[in-house]
Amino acid sequence: MRYQRGLLPEATDHTGVLLVNLGTPEAPNAPAVRRYLGEFLHDHRVVEITRWIWCLILHGIILRSRPRRSAAAYKKIWSETGSPLMSLTRSLADSLDAHFRQHGGEDTCIVMAMRYGHPSIPHGLEQLADAGVTRIIVLPLYPQYSCSTTASVYDAVSNTLRNWRNLPAIHIMRDYHLAEGYLNALTASVRHHWAQHNRAEKLVVSFHGTPQRYADQGDPYRLQCERTARALAQRLGLTPGQWVLSFQSRFGRAPWLRPYTDETLRSLAQQGIQHVDVVCPGFSVDCLETLEEIAEENADIFRNAGGQGFAYIPCLNDRADHVEALAELIRAEVPSWFPKTTHLRHKA
Repeated sequence: MRYQRGLLPEATDHTGVLLVNLGTPEAPNAPAVRRYLGEFLHDHRVVEITRWIWCLILHGIILRSRPRRSAAAYKKIWSETGSPLMSLTRSLADSLDAHFRQHGGEDTCIVMAMRYGHPSIPHGLEQLADAGVTRIIVLPLYPQYSCSTTASVYDAVSNTLRNWRNLPAIHIMRDYHLAEGYLNALTASVRHHWAQHNRAEKLVVSFHGTPQRYADQGDPYRLQCERTARALAQRLGLTPGQWVLSFQSRFGRAPWLRPYTDETLRSLAQQGIQHVDVVCPGFSVDCLETLEEIAEENADIFRNAGGQGFAYIPCLNDRADHVEALAELIRAEVPSWFPKTTHLRHKA
């Protein structure tokens, strides 16, 4: 099939769902990390610096030194199934497929894709075309919208379809930061952790950071993170003094969204807080930023500053309530695409 031309088969009224996550290197070594970072950091949505200046910095400095350090971090979390982000996203897609099969709907094909690396968004769209779908829902697995994440998925989908002749109907989901099912699943995950390990003195709600200038120029990401955090705290019955919002993973010297997670944890320990729980609602599945940066690096920061107990609460991953929440979101976005009677199938 000539996917680049968008030659869809005969109309079947099938619906395709493209689950999109950020991406991951193919191996925990410097060459693989360099390829991944090269694609990721070349995206103008991610780094909004004049191209020729940024290319000099990226290729002259960053891609010469950072891949080795990042590869060492990836090795700490790599498992027999590979990258946690890849294996957990695949498990989430499989679980979502099983949910649709069990609960009915219209003929539906579910495909997983990564914004950077493999399987790519063009490849995922080609798989859906090969399956004969005529309608595609794209679900970026970013609950909070940002120009550096969700908007980049829009770009990749648009760039892929621009050369197709027979276009499918496309619906791209923007965000779900206040979706009832998503918030309920977050709340249940925290309560489950507390039931097993007791509740710490403070809950740190950490989101991935973005440059402050993005917010200054109108990006709604910070506002949506605040709304998610407040809604979660309210559902958990926490008072303002029992939780704190923070932002992690800053890069470079420019100001990013504050307060920073590492500085927040250090400050809490210095203030006499001995036990903290950390949850990361902006990540749909666990990855380098949660398993290594939070659960290891930031745990050490907290303990070295005088804290004692540090507990990381896992992402929603393929929890049944997370799967249910995403299924509800998909059906609610375009209800007419999901009549009550269906046969659903998964495209591997």
